[in-house]
This record gives sequence, structure tokens and C-alpha cells, in this order.
Amino acid sequence: MTNRISHIEIDDSGLPAPTPEIEQERKVAVFDLLEDNSFALPARGDKVPPEGPYRLTLAIRERRLVMDVTTEDDQKAGEFHLSLGPFRQVVKDYFMICESYFDAVKKLPPSQIETIDMARRGIHDEGGRVLQERLDGKAIVDIDTARRLFTLICVLHFGGQ
Repeated sequence: MTNRISHIEIDDSGLPAPTPEIEQERKVAVFDLLEDNSFALPARGDKVPPEGPYRLTLAIRERRLVMDVTTEDDQKAGEFHLSLGPFRQVVKDYFMICESYFDAVKKLPPSQIETIDMARRGIHDEGGRVLQERLDGKAIVDIDTARRLFTLICVLHFGGQ
């Protein structure tokens, strides 16, 4: 399948090191993303983008999310600079609920953990929808891919606040 991401790199140079919990979220998101994703670049006017699979590098530069897309043979396919503003509140909410979740796992019964996890998934879904909206006209991603990419944006945002 060519409409997918085959490699992902997180450029966190210059950012503080993530906490162990955040690093674990990052590893899981990258693994899940590479296992199953849908990522395509739409034609822009008469310009047809190179076919994938794609390599994606995520970074924060000058307070913007940068998504650099190349083909597997290192041909430039696109670069998107997205304002972090639309993500701020949902990222903040996501970190708050994740902190509650990590604390709950240590000391609360499964029924309470499940309630917090449901809230966490709801915020995660919202982050994925925001990303899909921000990528409109730039890249086509399904909701599961958007959710996983949102997790990686949170990891970067954590260090780039």
C-alpha cells in the first residue's frame, strides 16, 4: 500500500527530555502508527504529489508544528507548518487527563481507571479531529492515524511549550 507512513522521526532537538510516561506514550504511538495508518497527499491544482509510502519528520520550529514529508527514496513530497494555537487547549486537557490516568493506575480500582480512560480517549479523539481539520487540503489521514499523530504532537508540545 502506498498511502501510508513507513517511517517516522521526531525531531525534538533543543527541547527538554520527556518524562518516562511521555516517552512511553511516544513509543506506543510510533509503533501503532507504523503498524496501521492511512496517509495520502492530495493533488494541488495540476501538481500531482509523489506516491508513498512516506517518511514523516515532526518538529516544532518557531512555535509551529512542522511536518516534513518525503518519499522512501528521499524525494521531497511536502512540508506543512501548522500553528499550535488550535491545539493548545486540547493538548492541555490531554496532559491533565493523562496525569490523572497515570496516577489512577497506581492506586484506584479498575472501574475508576476505566472512567478516566474513557475521558482520555474522548480528548484524544478531539485532538485527532483538530489535526484532520488543520491538515485539510494538505494531507488525508483517517481518524486513527490522526489520533496517533496527535499523541506525537503532544509529546513535542510537552517540550516546546
